[in-house]
Amino acid sequence: MAASSQSPAALAGAVRAGDRAALARAITLVESKKPEHRARAQELLRKLLPHTGTSLRVGVSGVPGVGKSTMIDTLGSYLMDQGHRVAVLAVDPSSKRTGGSILGDKTRMARLAVDERAFVRPSPAAGTLGGVAARTRETLLLCEAAGYDVVLVETVGAGQSETEVAEMTDTFLLLMLPGAGDELQGLKKGVLELADVVAVNKAEADNLARATAAAAALKAALNILAAGGNGEPPPVLTISSLTGEGIPALWSAVLAHRERLGAGIAAKRRAQQVRAMWALIDERLRERLRTDAKVKAKLPALEAGVAAGKVPPAQAADEITRLLGL
Repeated sequence: MAASSQSPAALAGAVRAGDRAALARAITLVESKKPEHRARAQELLRKLLPHTGTSLRVGVSGVPGVGKSTMIDTLGSYLMDQGHRVAVLAVDPSSKRTGGSILGDKTRMARLAVDERAFVRPSPAAGTLGGVAARTRETLLLCEAAGYDVVLVETVGAGQSETEVAEMTDTFLLLMLPGAGDELQGLKKGVLELADVVAVNKAEADNLARATAAAAALKAALNILAAGGNGEPPPVLTISSLTGEGIPALWSAVLAHRERLGAGIAAKRRAQQVRAMWALIDERLRERLRTDAKVKAKLPALEAGVAAGKVPPAQAADEITRLLGL
C-alpha cells in the first residue's frame, strides 16, 4: 500500500507494530516534497512523537574509504547478537548537477540488509546543507517509534555533514585510517573536537602496527586539544571491521560516553529539536525563494546587477526579502 493512500493513524499503528514495510512508507511520506503530503506527514509525526526518544543515537563519520559502512555492518551485527534492534540511516552524496545518488550502502552492509532485526535506509542528500538529508531527523524519530533502540547515522564524511550529524545524535564516532600519524595532516581541528569516540579502523594483518602508531598519534593530538580547554579527550581505540576485533570495546566506549551524559541527555535533545526547527524554517524559506513567481521574475536581473558590480549585494537581498513580504 502506498504511503499516500494510507491514513496517518493507520500508518502510525503499523509503524508501532514493527512493520518494516510500513516504516519505509512512513519515511517516504516524510521525505516527500509534495505540498499535499506535508500535512499528513506532520500528523503522522505528532502521533508517533510520544513513542520516540528511547534509542541510543550514534553518528558515524570519517573520510571516504575509511570503512564506515563495513564497520556499521559489523557493529550492527554485534549489537543484534546482544539483543538490540538496529536502524541505519545512511546519507548518500548526491550529484549537484543531476540530483542522482549512489545508494550503495545496502550492498556494503550485507548482513544488516537481510536481517529482520535491522533496518537500513539510504537517503540521498540532494544538496541539503552539510550533506544531511532534509528529513533525517524525522526519519530517526520514525525508527525509534518502530522499536529500534540503536540508530546509527552515517555521514558522507565531507563538508559540514559531521557537524550536522553530531547535532542530531548522542555520541559522535569518528573513524580514522592507519597511517602512523599521516592522517592528522589536513584533518580539521573542528572534526576532532566533535568526536566523542575515535577509532582507527583496519587494524589487522600488515596494518596493525601502523594502526597502533596512528592511535598513539591521535591520543597525543587530542591530549593537546584537551589541554587547550576543550575538556577531557575522547578515547582512541583500534578496531578491525573485517575481523570484528575491538568492536565490543568500541561499543563499551559509546555506552560509557552515554553514561557520562547522564541527565544532560534530555537538555541536549531539547536543544537538538530547536535546531531542527530552525533547519526546517531555513528550508521553507529557501523553497519560497525557488517557487515565488515575483522572486523568479526579478532574480535574474538582480543577480546580473550584483555580478556586474552595479547593485550592492545587500540591496539585492533587501529587494528579494521585500518581495517575500519579510
